[in-house]
Amino acid sequence: MNKHIALQIRMPRMKLTVLCVAVLLLMLAALPQVEAAEVLNGVKARGQLRCGVSEDIPGFSERDANGRWRGLEVDFCRAVAAAVLNDPEKVEFVPLQTTTRFPALQTRRIDLLLANATWTLTREAVLKVRFPGILFYDGQGFMVAAAARIATLADLDGATICVERGTTHQRNLEDYFKANGRSVKPLLMASVQQAATALFAGQCQAYTSDSGALAAMRLRAPGDPGSFVILPERISREPLSPVVWGNDPEWATVIRWVLNILILGEEYGVTRDRLDAEIEENRNPLLRRNPYEGEMIARSMGIEPQWGIRALRAVGNYGEVFERNVGRNSPLKIERGLNRLWMHGGLHYSPPID
Repeated sequence: MNKHIALQIRMPRMKLTVLCVAVLLLMLAALPQVEAAEVLNGVKARGQLRCGVSEDIPGFSERDANGRWRGLEVDFCRAVAAAVLNDPEKVEFVPLQTTTRFPALQTRRIDLLLANATWTLTREAVLKVRFPGILFYDGQGFMVAAAARIATLADLDGATICVERGTTHQRNLEDYFKANGRSVKPLLMASVQQAATALFAGQCQAYTSDSGALAAMRLRAPGDPGSFVILPERISREPLSPVVWGNDPEWATVIRWVLNILILGEEYGVTRDRLDAEIEENRNPLLRRNPYEGEMIARSMGIEPQWGIRALRAVGNYGEVFERNVGRNSPLKIERGLNRLWMHGGLHYSPPID
């Protein structure tokens, strides 16, 4: 392709990116500043964690028949509440659409965001937020009607594809098909539910999102969930992480290490059912610590000692949380894949405590 033509093609996109960044920076200038440990101290003073979660996605964040919140994101919020407030039930769950999740964090409506948020440089640098660690490794996939006999992404050339507005998926979708010499017609939707419903109603030929979200929404398909299939191809890496406000490193440290202790719990074989027995036996290296040393670390973090034990007692280790909500013990039956521990061929790996 002629270099001058290629430059002309890229210029509109470059201008749009610069404009978006400029708008975001203006928004940030008007937001309240956060002092060190302000979020952590606010949570403790309030006696409640305000946790932003996905809006009604099975396995990740949904209310059961009794109105109780359940899911992978929900369990992590409860682990944080147990560690910080000594009570996993001291959580206010705030369901958020994709377009409102980051503003809710920036305006201090919530203390912690868990809403299928992908860790990206743009979000970290421009929005001034932090991603303490990866809770769920995912990738962008595509769900189609089984009757359509669509086998590969090449079969979607020229198709209308449902995608949520304000996500990384929209840009990935357009980039992938353009790079492969094909085109698609994105149909922008405000939420996961609207996008899935549009697919089920035949308004689009495919719905693209994180593969975990696709598996969750397939359960909502009218009639037989098997009438819709998720194509095997993935067009992106989607490391989904808890998100916190960027100017409170103490709070980010707490969130990071609650996640790490759940991972370490699985690595050292500490389960929720066996936790008290393991403590009494005093042989497990993860639990056998000098009381003074443990107190010193906890005080330095700004929380009470035995925070890790409280988190594990509340929800179990990472493997238990995964399998219960989205894995083999759940309706989603998602294979762990990259979400296995590092010694089992996955990517989950915690730095050492010492």
